[in-house]
Amino acid sequence: MAYVHIVTALAVLQFIVYGFRVGSSRTRYGIKAPAVAGHEVFERHFRIQQNTLEQLVAFLPGLYLFSSYFNPVWAAAIGIVYLIGREMYSMSYAKDPATRGPGFGISFLAVAVLIAGGLIGAIRALL
Repeated sequence: MAYVHIVTALAVLQFIVYGFRVGSSRTRYGIKAPAVAGHEVFERHFRIQQNTLEQLVAFLPGLYLFSSYFNPVWAAAIGIVYLIGREMYSMSYAKDPATRGPGFGISFLAVAVLIAGGLIGAIRALL
């Protein structure tokens, strides 16, 4: 489970880094709280952080379900794929939002595999 815990910590740290980028952009472009609009670059960083939060809600339970019913090492490996996808999403969205698709797809697919695997494992445990 240590691998799963490491991936969990990395996912939360990645989200925190995205939050710092939002704060930095807020300061740089003079966007006063609670505003979430006003400069395109700030809005990109804000959307990166918000979309990552939306994905974390499914990723973390999926990671733990998959690791509980199958294999923690495989769960962690899929989690690394998620992290790479999130970073690809972040980098591409910050440059040009139209190019965010591949990073989003990779991270979404990783989440879907973890959730589906966890669900299948739970159903198998009942049978």
